[in-house]
Amino acid sequence: MHIKSSIHANCGVVGVYGHPDAAQLTYLCLYALQHRGQEGAGIVSSSGTEFKFHRAMGLVSDIFSDVNILHELEGTIAIGHNRYSTTGENKIENVQPLVMNLKDGPIAVSHNGNLINSKSLRSTLMKQGSIFQTSSDSEVIVHLIARSQKNTLKDRIKEAILQLSGAYSLVLMTRNTLAAVRDPKGFRPLCVGKKDNAYIITSESCALDLIEAKYVRDVQPGELIIINENGIHSEMIFTPEKTAACIFEYIYFSRPDSRVFGEYVDKTRRKFGKTLAEEKPADGDIVISVPDSSNTAALGYSQKSNIKFEIGLIRNHYIGRTFIHPIQSQRDFNVLIKFNPVGGVLKDRRVVIVEDSIVRGTTLKKLVKMVRDAGAKEVHIRVSSPPIISPCYYGMDFPTKEELIANNKSVEEIRQFLNVDSLEYFSLEGLLNSVKNGITHFCTACFSGEYPIPLKEDFSKDQYESKNKS
Repeated sequence: MHIKSSIHANCGVVGVYGHPDAAQLTYLCLYALQHRGQEGAGIVSSSGTEFKFHRAMGLVSDIFSDVNILHELEGTIAIGHNRYSTTGENKIENVQPLVMNLKDGPIAVSHNGNLINSKSLRSTLMKQGSIFQTSSDSEVIVHLIARSQKNTLKDRIKEAILQLSGAYSLVLMTRNTLAAVRDPKGFRPLCVGKKDNAYIITSESCALDLIEAKYVRDVQPGELIIINENGIHSEMIFTPEKTAACIFEYIYFSRPDSRVFGEYVDKTRRKFGKTLAEEKPADGDIVISVPDSSNTAALGYSQKSNIKFEIGLIRNHYIGRTFIHPIQSQRDFNVLIKFNPVGGVLKDRRVVIVEDSIVRGTTLKKLVKMVRDAGAKEVHIRVSSPPIISPCYYGMDFPTKEELIANNKSVEEIRQFLNVDSLEYFSLEGLLNSVKNGITHFCTACFSGEYPIPLKEDFSKDQYESKNKS
């Protein structure tokens, strides 16, 4: 979310098989998934005989601004990655796709998620002689595949995956094969599309829309897909278990025009806003959003409450997300230049701000001051998610428990800190009842502190502050 101190969209992954312009399609998909990671990006392509790749820090449009770069990425297979770090330092070595040479040829991997047993796996692998080139947990996956003695790529991937614990939506590529796999809990989204005779694997369906590809289906939790000259092959490598799809994909991460976990994000967010209005009504003259991630929830709130929706904040789209900066002072400055209040809308009005979530609350406090300075008579905040009380270890870069305002303050204390006339959060029950897509179980650990996969390793503050990986 735009103004949040420390929620970071995890990462975006893409795979294309069987298209003469595979790298160009991958680039366009990454462009559509830019919201999932803005630290760095990369594309690896295969012509069937060799890999070609380009990776760099920054935004997709800047990294591939030279058209010759894409022209040089020849081949009918390609994978790509947008990075926002949740483990591993923010440096070029950790930008994906990771590429390594194995005994029978090169392999490239793009990973969205977090492994919660990467520390112990890395330690074991290093004792066995593995040499790591990055600080990313994703490299563990490559080493496990490399050490497998199985005969086929499918079996080597299976053997590696069965040793992992945590969240992972992966695309992998060899010279002539594209593979995709999703963890058995289904934490992060991943879907399959088709364009003519080409297959596309991507984090969100909005990427398929941009390249005029057809959404086919989601990759199922625990499913391994292999695509090669023999077509597409699917295998469930885990016994079906209770899923734990990340509810924050609906609240904030995914684009509203995407279909994730079987449902359109826009439709779900609108329902959040409507149910929130029923649960937590407010006396206001207008409803406004904090552009852009709370737009749809604010519309839903307005529709159900019969309070007029207005555009009270204008967003400058030509700067990066405020939360991308690791230093609070930088984030604070970005709030001032990223949003501008519409005085003619706010003046002398009782304003209801619909926000999707609150992390530290420091930048939201500045936004409230901005609205009051523009002449608002009253300011009421309604949050379309419950209070965040616990860090995430499955792919979101939430700060430590001590830094989460809802873990340290009551709702009334937060209201006073923000200097608003009223503050209400969405209930967890209302949130879950608003999601009607066939998935019965979501991960809500950030709201409840109940983690669907027990944490067996020590996760230090440094590991999960705002410098880390996918």
